[in-house]
Amino acid sequence: MKLPILAATLAALVLPSAVAAREPAPPPYAAVMERDPGLPTHTVYRPADLAALGETKLPILAWANGACANEGDAFAKFLTEIAGHGYLAVAIGPIVGPKPPASGPAPRPDMNAPPKTTSSQLIDAIDWAVAENARSGSRYKGRLDVKKIAVMGMSCGGLQAIEASADPRVTTTGVWNSGVLGTGTGGLPGANVTKASLKALHGPAIYVSGDASDIAFGNANDDFARIDHIPVVRAYEDGVGHGGTYSQPRGGSFGEVAVAWLNWQLKGDATGRAMFVGPDCRLCARPGWRVERKGLK
Repeated sequence: MKLPILAATLAALVLPSAVAAREPAPPPYAAVMERDPGLPTHTVYRPADLAALGETKLPILAWANGACANEGDAFAKFLTEIAGHGYLAVAIGPIVGPKPPASGPAPRPDMNAPPKTTSSQLIDAIDWAVAENARSGSRYKGRLDVKKIAVMGMSCGGLQAIEASADPRVTTTGVWNSGVLGTGTGGLPGANVTKASLKALHGPAIYVSGDASDIAFGNANDDFARIDHIPVVRAYEDGVGHGGTYSQPRGGSFGEVAVAWLNWQLKGDATGRAMFVGPDCRLCARPGWRVERKGLK
């Protein structure tokens, strides 16, 4: 009769530390989401207290949304998590606020409709950040690392990220729940890419998606198979679909992976590197995750 009590007591002692060990370290900075009057077409995520950064400079992330949506707060939890780790993240679209819950199945996209956003808006985000770093009177004056720039996006936004990554200023590319469709055009308004566009990627890239239930799963796999000129990682999580984990607290597991990748690629962080490199890479060893890599040193 005492065994269940003993087991419960041991569980109470052991499980909290085990759960804590799986929790990523909290962001070092509190982060804010805001509209900047200098770039009203986008939404900015940044550490709240820029003075607390001291001499630390913020790398730049330009983000494109799923469905090429013009909603800068659509990935607020995910991007706030990234900003809290010491980044300036600039998402396409203004802050639109909460939306009523959807009823019924999502409508199929109208392939003939004009695009809500375009890949050029990622370049607009980069241009604005670089200019703000140099502008007298800017809160970002001298605080940004304009030599360390990531472009990322989800679904249709992932295609926009591929297109924008031809810009020589881009250091690394993140393609989330996405991949070029078929062998022709990207097939979505606002993202005119083909498989040939992959050759324009010139920095390390990461493809992250859900499992085979993710509509973009096969496209991501095909892109990964074709890329042979840059270091590239392909990772997906079992039990996760096309919607990813972006709406979970701190962006869920996708938020953790994004921070690790950015910390490695834009800050040279050894802990971030260990998430992806080596036979016992931390993401490779994590239950439920599947990882392939090419060209990593």
